[in-house]
Amino acid sequence: MRLGMALPTFGPDAGPEGIIKISRTAEDLGYDSLWSGDRVLAPATPSVPYPSGDGVMPRVYENHLDPLVSLSFAAAHTGRVRLGTSTLNGLWQPPLLLARSLTTLDLLSRGRLDVGLGFGWMPEEYTGAGVPWEGRGARLEETLDILDGYWTADGLYAHDGPLFSVPETRVGLKPHQRPGPPVLLAAFGPRGLRRIGRRLDGWLPVAMPLPRLLEMWSTILGAAEEAGRDPAALRIALRVNAELTDTRTGAEDVPRRGTLEQYVDYARAAAEAGVHELFVDFGQHTVTLDEAVDLAGRFLAGVREG
Repeated sequence: MRLGMALPTFGPDAGPEGIIKISRTAEDLGYDSLWSGDRVLAPATPSVPYPSGDGVMPRVYENHLDPLVSLSFAAAHTGRVRLGTSTLNGLWQPPLLLARSLTTLDLLSRGRLDVGLGFGWMPEEYTGAGVPWEGRGARLEETLDILDGYWTADGLYAHDGPLFSVPETRVGLKPHQRPGPPVLLAAFGPRGLRRIGRRLDGWLPVAMPLPRLLEMWSTILGAAEEAGRDPAALRIALRVNAELTDTRTGAEDVPRRGTLEQYVDYARAAAEAGVHELFVDFGQHTVTLDEAVDLAGRFLAGVREG
């Protein structure tokens, strides 16, 4: 199982020093990937609860960097680790501009980009971005169509759909990875899971009890088979937002919260269950940059020793 770390793109360490330190630490320690999240608002009174824990959005989200710019900066300070978005709310910008940004990052990083897309959970962010909250599924489908067309066009490319139009154009900009960087989706409902199996490269779940994870994964694999695709070509990249405790928690609390050793055990169990990649975010709660570096080393050693 591949292991990754979240970049400090949220909170007090979101800045050049933090990104450089975590990026270089991850590569030096032997991590396989770095991941950045996406926020544009931290509403004082959100209309929808945060979909985890007590429903309160972590305060670190009040300070947020642009995920693609952050990954570009990390790419300049690394040479091996892959660079992923978990998750990029790609519906907040026109698909043609998204295609240009993603292609540029994949080209400049020499093919290290993994595109993780998601819907987010707050209507306020869609309002701020000037994008309708309703119709997200249809908007995603057409966005994927445009990404595919932009990356694979041979000669001229054009798109005329119900939501977007791209006049006929020559596309000289091509990604390093062909036909394009892998695209994964964070989805948890039946429709989204089937969409992954039908047309995407993998799934971006958040940590949950492994029996539930595997049940949802089976829905994705079944949809891939129904679509005539090879289920073995799909992958899971599992995000773990670590809420560390000083003493061991009950088994029912893991992976929502627990000691570092309990998160190590969870990662080992995930590997045995067939999870392809797991990346951990130690910055969702109050952890200093030096503490995050120390935790990263201990976590990697614990999982690898297993």
